[in-house]
Amino acid sequence: MADWSMDKSFIEQQRGRLQALRRQLLGPELAELAKERAEREVRGDEPREFEETAQEMSETEVHQALHDVDNRRLKAIERALQKIEEGTYGISDISGKRIPKARLEATPEAILTVGEEADLEHQQRRM
Repeated sequence: MADWSMDKSFIEQQRGRLQALRRQLLGPELAELAKERAEREVRGDEPREFEETAQEMSETEVHQALHDVDNRRLKAIERALQKIEEGTYGISDISGKRIPKARLEATPEAILTVGEEADLEHQQRRM
């Protein structure tokens, strides 16, 4: 049986999934920027209520947290696409170990094994 990491149809399927994920992540962000710009143009310099400003600040905090998560995921997607080009897709960036096919099917942007990712997250939380 052929090694899955060399299966061109699997790699091409993953490339398509990664590209679709990238478009999905970038789409809402661009729409949100356009919406904010339009609101500023309509509102101009008119005074705003304290509650309105507080609500916007709260929404901005939530959007920033989501944006940070999306940025991390987008970087992983870009790295996975780069690994496809390099011929190293499915190989961990840290250890060089194989990433199980089931993990790649569930998370096509995976560039680390589950254990390595858990260790990295644990280290980052301790900082």
